[in-house]
Amino acid sequence: MAARHPLHPALVHFPVACWSLATAADLASLHFGERAWWLGGMLVLVGCVLALPAMLAGLYEMTRIPTGSPAMQTVYLHMGAMLVAFTLYLASLLLRAQHFQLHRPGNASPAFDIAGFLALAVGGWCGGRIVYHYGIGTRAG
Repeated sequence: MAARHPLHPALVHFPVACWSLATAADLASLHFGERAWWLGGMLVLVGCVLALPAMLAGLYEMTRIPTGSPAMQTVYLHMGAMLVAFTLYLASLLLRAQHFQLHRPGNASPAFDIAGFLALAVGGWCGGRIVYHYGIGTRAG
């Protein structure tokens, strides 16, 4: 029987990278100005769009976890942290978008990015624990 490769772990790298780089770009915009904040805004946008298929794949993969698995508590923590990250980055995007154009973010937008990055770190740690500690999505899990 051929091994099944979960789609969720392959998809999550893109929004994680976009949001992480967006946070760095927004912080860099304090020194570099418009080019950096525009890049940060585009990365937040792309990260939010790419997060949608990653979240859907994650929901599907969750249905394949055996009932009563000890990993479920960590799965729910992972889902919650990633939903918080998505919400914070989406708020950051909405604060800087007017009439479908990006504008210089105010002080709240980078603050949402930093809080989103912290939630992303917690969610990423939980995701790693799901795979490497519990073996979910591997031949062992």
